[in-house]
Amino acid sequence: MFDILIIGGGIAAVSAALTARNRGKSVAVVSGSMESQSLYKAEKITNYPGVELDGKAFSELLQKQLEGCGAELIRGRALSVMNLGGSFGVAVGNDFYEARSVILALGITREALYPGEGEFLGRGVSYCATCDGMLYKGKKVALIGNSKEAYEDAAFLREICSEVLHFAEPMRFAISGGMKVDTLTAGGVDYKVDAVFIIKDSISVSKLAEGLERDKNGIAVDRSMATSIPGIFAAGDCTGKPYQLAKAAGEGNIAALSACEYIQKKGE
Repeated sequence: MFDILIIGGGIAAVSAALTARNRGKSVAVVSGSMESQSLYKAEKITNYPGVELDGKAFSELLQKQLEGCGAELIRGRALSVMNLGGSFGVAVGNDFYEARSVILALGITREALYPGEGEFLGRGVSYCATCDGMLYKGKKVALIGNSKEAYEDAAFLREICSEVLHFAEPMRFAISGGMKVDTLTAGGVDYKVDAVFIIKDSISVSKLAEGLERDKNGIAVDRSMATSIPGIFAAGDCTGKPYQLAKAAGEGNIAALSACEYIQKKGE
């Protein structure tokens, strides 16, 4: 059981982790690779006080701080956050972690679902090849995604499935079927498949945590960075514009302080 589990690996997440550790809290950070983040690819950072680095150098500095602060770094992609009544359970691939509070620092989230994605989730649509791949051993499947994880998952699926259609380029997708998925429409062409794996950097907020409210900007939060679910806080680009490092770092700090206060009150 961690005191605080942070989902995300950018500056908001690192800011939250440093603050929470300075307050003596046990912290886990769930994040994909540093190279997959948009900050890493920035040519030069010119809008953060005291910093004139390219994205790679700045990301490496953040990573070093994160590794040195005593937080546990969990490589992977959070698939769901479940309210367990007094704590939260977070599924990361096949693993499951528990925490007293959760901070979402997801970056810019993919909220729009492909047609049929939500309807067939768990009935042929999956966000994790490692978790569900063996269910489709010897069958024909499709995978959508162009991240490093997507290519790794496609390679894994090719080892166990009869055929894997990998769509790495942006195009229009739609998923259809009866009781289960049987068709993926990609770029106007229908493909008969038994499953569709959607591998993105972040899960749609509406699918990540049930009851999490959004507004026109992103995840709805108050001044304390509290979301609509008590015990879950959010910070950074996932809360909306401006998409600036200074704003993300500040919100990460506030979210961590608020999470610490929440934990203290729960313990009283």
